[in-house]
Amino acid sequence: LRDFLLVYNRMTELCFRHCVCNLNYRLLTGREESCLDSCAARLVRANHRLMGAYVGLVPALLQRRAAEHGAPAGPSGLPASPEPALGPAES
Repeated sequence: LRDFLLVYNRMTELCFRHCVCNLNYRLLTGREESCLDSCAARLVRANHRLMGAYVGLVPALLQRRAAEHGAPAGPSGLPASPEPALGPAES
């Protein structure tokens, strides 16, 4: 959630600085509004492409990391734990 909010805040700041040049009016002009719409759309599309690539690379990275540490990888690509973790009620 924190990373999402950071990306959202950076996107807002970038598009605002790029598109809004006159702060004398309470409302946005038509030009500013269309600039903000296209700016946000471009950044959202770029973020979706980056996240798609990241999701595709994560399993390979986790398997490589597990191999480097000598731990067998579980079915999800995460290192397999020798014993099940105890929950708060069991510990």
